[in-house]
Amino acid sequence: MDQISSVLLKRCVAEFSKLPGIGKKTALRLSIHLLKQKPEYAISLGNSIIDLRENINFCKKCHNISESDVCEICNGIKRVHTQICVVENIQDVLSVENTMQYNGTYHILNGVISPMDGVSPADLNIESLIQRVEIDNIDEIILALPTTIEGDTTNFYLYKKLSNLVKSITSIARGVSVGDELEYIDELTLGRSIINRIPYSGK
Repeated sequence: MDQISSVLLKRCVAEFSKLPGIGKKTALRLSIHLLKQKPEYAISLGNSIIDLRENINFCKKCHNISESDVCEICNGIKRVHTQICVVENIQDVLSVENTMQYNGTYHILNGVISPMDGVSPADLNIESLIQRVEIDNIDEIILALPTTIEGDTTNFYLYKKLSNLVKSITSIARGVSVGDELEYIDELTLGRSIINRIPYSGK
């Protein structure tokens, strides 16, 4: 970075390197790649980022990304609205959708309970989940959280909060290896784990 003579290039590298998984070398490579493209490409890229930030909202029901107040999944007439699959993040919704084995709705917690990282139940979208269960007459909650200590802790907490409010609480089958994040699991394994979900007993 100190060897970069251009202030503009240095600033672009600094911004790219703020992205997750992007180091200074990769940021420099991306910045130089942009310089080699036609100006229209950089303008299009910049405009798409601005549009993304300014025009994409979060669904008021499930917290998924949406271009309106309620996302397409929550509004879908062919979805099973008495089922909610609880996931950690937006990427997990995409992973489950790619399996084509689930036709219910979702609820994104935006994290898992992790006292070590300072994440408590109050930091997650748990209260809105409880409200949905109470208002929408939900029949089944599917716990599709990571098979980690934090994921299991969150599963147990949700079970205690929801067991008296919903008929059935299930979790994805443990064909998913312990410690795995959903977004890194192959679609076949994840699809089977949803089909073969098992009752969750809080143990």
